[in-house]
Amino acid sequence: MASPKSNYKTLFLFTVLCFSILSYSQNNKSEKNIIKAVDKHTHSAIALIKKTVNINSGTMNFEGVKEIGSLFKNELDKLGFKTELTNGDAYGRAGHLIATRQGKKGPKVLLIGHLDTVFELDSPFQEYTMINDSIMKGPGVADMKGGNAIIILAMQALEDVGLLDELSIEIVMTGDEEKSGRPLNLSKKDLIDAAKRADIALGFENGDNNPKTIVVSRRGSTDWKLKVTGNSAHSSQVFTEAIGTGAIYETSRILNEFYKQLANEKDLTFNPGFIIGGTNLQENEDGTGGNASGKTNVVSQETVVRGDLRAVSLEQLKKAKATMTKIVSENYPKTNAELRFSDGAYPPLTKTEGNVILLGYYNMVSEDLGFGSVTAVNPRNAGAADISFTSEYVDMAIDGLGLTGGGDDHTINETGNLNTVATQAKITAVLMYRLVNSKM
Repeated sequence: MASPKSNYKTLFLFTVLCFSILSYSQNNKSEKNIIKAVDKHTHSAIALIKKTVNINSGTMNFEGVKEIGSLFKNELDKLGFKTELTNGDAYGRAGHLIATRQGKKGPKVLLIGHLDTVFELDSPFQEYTMINDSIMKGPGVADMKGGNAIIILAMQALEDVGLLDELSIEIVMTGDEEKSGRPLNLSKKDLIDAAKRADIALGFENGDNNPKTIVVSRRGSTDWKLKVTGNSAHSSQVFTEAIGTGAIYETSRILNEFYKQLANEKDLTFNPGFIIGGTNLQENEDGTGGNASGKTNVVSQETVVRGDLRAVSLEQLKKAKATMTKIVSENYPKTNAELRFSDGAYPPLTKTEGNVILLGYYNMVSEDLGFGSVTAVNPRNAGAADISFTSEYVDMAIDGLGLTGGGDDHTINETGNLNTVATQAKITAVLMYRLVNSKM
């Protein structure tokens, strides 16, 4: 865990209390001007969403991802950002968009989006349609081309009122959020480096598609593989001192102990996705299954199980791995078992005091602007996302600031409510204005 950046959290808590006393609201002249500027540019932001949704940028369609990156780059160039489209050859992806501005005061804020979608060139879902005057159905409208447009809209509003020069901002829109490049230490390096430079991270994913919720914690995800071997022999010799129990019995013991010892851990899940076993087995190269053969009168010789593990904090993840590893080591007679966790893991976004404070600040802005209260998403409803890679480095982070009110992400029924574009941009822009003026 990285060291906190000086006494930033203490200062932030103090300023939150100060803001409670000062009661910033829409009556503040600068905030009124921000609201007007968002309204001025909302039509253009929606047009940008429509344009980008109709350009395929499935993760493995590198040309499409780069085209989307160029469109957002051009918008940020107009706002005076220093921009770069990186090369992703080293990790087998299209690359990322990075944009920076060095401000005069306030905390350093990292804004996170992504350029890619789950809908590749062979998907039947390639263009948007309007279900009604506000609900758009389209590939990536919520996850997350709408969120990217909200970032641009908030920046345009701050520029219009002359506040953008005061902010220290870094924007990272990754090109491989939906299908990360490998190795992760290369594909996520730009994002992690940006997090190390930042004090605060704001993610513009769509959370659980509810504009009344914000993500303060996301579960991380890692894959695991269990391989078990035993002595093959005639079934009449099972349980003898020489032969032991066989691989399948040992595998069932391990999986049952996983359940018994870990199933009651709040927000922790560990799912065995497939199992194969018998006298002989052959795994698929892509890790999606395989084939096994055996006979009822032969003691099983080998099994393979693959699954995933999802934890809500780095501490919970570490504890679960240790428990699972210990269970695997306590073998039935004449068996051996090996458990390996994937190196390509998405870390959890750990719920921290700083994240909760930032949510309180975001909620205050939302209420002051007349949009109502905002609460934390249940982490069981928030999957892995790029903001999780900031968890070890920033003092506070929240996610789910993007386009909301839709549903069925990652399916051909993905939708987004365009009425939330202006709302989310207004809260974001005013939040950043208050951060700058908090004397932090």
